[in-house]
Amino acid sequence: MTTSSGTPASQAHPPPKDHGRAGRDLRAAVLSAVVLLCAIAASLAFWKPAFMLIVVAAVVVAIWELRQGLLARDIDLPEQPLMLGGAVMVLCAYAWGSDALVTATAVTALVVMLWLLRRGIDGYVKNATASVFTLVYVPFLGSFVALLLSEGGRDGGGLDNDGVQGILAFILVTIASDIGGYIAGVLFGRHPMAPVISPKKSWEGFAGSAVACLVAGWLLVVYLLEGEWWVGLCLGLIAVVMATLGDLCESVIKRDLGIKDMSQVIPGHGGLMDRLDSLLATIAPIWLLLHYLAFA
Repeated sequence: MTTSSGTPASQAHPPPKDHGRAGRDLRAAVLSAVVLLCAIAASLAFWKPAFMLIVVAAVVVAIWELRQGLLARDIDLPEQPLMLGGAVMVLCAYAWGSDALVTATAVTALVVMLWLLRRGIDGYVKNATASVFTLVYVPFLGSFVALLLSEGGRDGGGLDNDGVQGILAFILVTIASDIGGYIAGVLFGRHPMAPVISPKKSWEGFAGSAVACLVAGWLLVVYLLEGEWWVGLCLGLIAVVMATLGDLCESVIKRDLGIKDMSQVIPGHGGLMDRLDSLLATIAPIWLLLHYLAFA
């Protein structure tokens, strides 16, 4: 069969590249991850507010991605007030702490609901509900990154700062979950964990995530944060459970919306939300743990 231009259909629409059990373009994924991690490391090392700009940018992009995905179900988020309010929530959390975050979240939710009144009655409850869900899922949870970073003060940077060390521990233990699960799943995965939700996620992969997280948590808390070994094991346990749940929840959202990836903004990874799912799920309990057991 040929197209109208005479080109064989197999050439006009080539089949997607098969990446085997890896499920993604590993080279592109690694390169993208290295670039992102270098940007994060540079901001933390030299000037912490620069990292807050990265967090704000991530929140804005994530809200845009969610809006694009929800449009598949005729749910139209008011992205302007969500993006602006989300940025304000992150910055308030960094500058004034958890009380300011709660207040900014409540005000943003009210503004979004009032904003939607301009569209009329049809679809109000559906759009308002999805908007509040998005507000909690992305900027509210993401703002705990700001709370964690502010632990060591709000200026400067460097590895001797409690907030910077906390962010590094949070990122690295979550990455350990992803890498440990990925390697174990590819090499040994035989028993699906949730075949309807995420067919490629296996119990063997979960075991790999658990081992990697427990080891990483112990090393990070003992040698980076100079805390107790059992706090490190708690950190690893929280990370593997919450990262797995976050990944499963994101898979449910995408399956309900009928999409594979939220977008293609990160080569080899898909959308930004496809990478943030584990981070968003782990940050709040990790902040709570480190705030009271490592930085107290």
